[in-house]
Amino acid sequence: MKLVHSYGILLISYFFCITSVLARQPIEAATAERPKETYQIQRLTGDLPINAEWNKSQWQKVPSIKLSNYMGKAPGFWPETEVKMMYDDANVYVIFHVKDHYVRSTVREYNGSVSQDACVEFFFAPDSASPEKYFNLEINAGGTPLLYYVTEPWTAFTKLDSTDIKRVEIAHSLPSVIDPEITEPTDWTIEYRIPLAVLGAFSNVTKPEPGAIWHANFYKTASKSINPHWITWSPVDYPKPNFHLPQFFGTLIFQ
Repeated sequence: MKLVHSYGILLISYFFCITSVLARQPIEAATAERPKETYQIQRLTGDLPINAEWNKSQWQKVPSIKLSNYMGKAPGFWPETEVKMMYDDANVYVIFHVKDHYVRSTVREYNGSVSQDACVEFFFAPDSASPEKYFNLEINAGGTPLLYYVTEPWTAFTKLDSTDIKRVEIAHSLPSVIDPEITEPTDWTIEYRIPLAVLGAFSNVTKPEPGAIWHANFYKTASKSINPHWITWSPVDYPKPNFHLPQFFGTLIFQ
């Protein structure tokens, strides 16, 4: 009798062990099926005026990234968002182009809640040895920025002050304030130059040169829009909108 009882316990233990393993498999498989994105960053030759012109000659031969993933509920209207990057010895350059439909932008103060407006965002870890530490640069359609350096999402971060933020040269194609919300199709562009010296005051910076790697993600959002959305470049496997997940950053490779 004792033998039968012990055998029954072994069977039950085996059942729970197998069930636990099987329960984890879909999560692990889902993560494996969502590879991180990669982008090759070209070197700039010559000068680049920062004027929010998407079609100017310096950008024409640079491949673009298309933001094709989303978090949360799928938006009713999907803003078509593209971004390009280049670099030189002293700066990195970024330009966003958005084919939008619902655009509102009212925040004017630095480090304000710009993500509530129509907004494009660049989260990037410039130290390849510390991909979990990153800057988040968020700029609304009116050109107002937010810039933090984050060492621990939501709990440990530094807000860059206006002196440092003003060293990031920003151009925008729309007016500084857009209110009421534009509801018809609207194209808009944000372009900027980030000096490496600004980053180096807060973080180690892996020097941009052929073969160097940074980690990053690009986002488009408008959380207080008629058409709220949270769109990403590299897929983020999380049940609700949250851009502060550096484990899902894609890879930037300098050429």
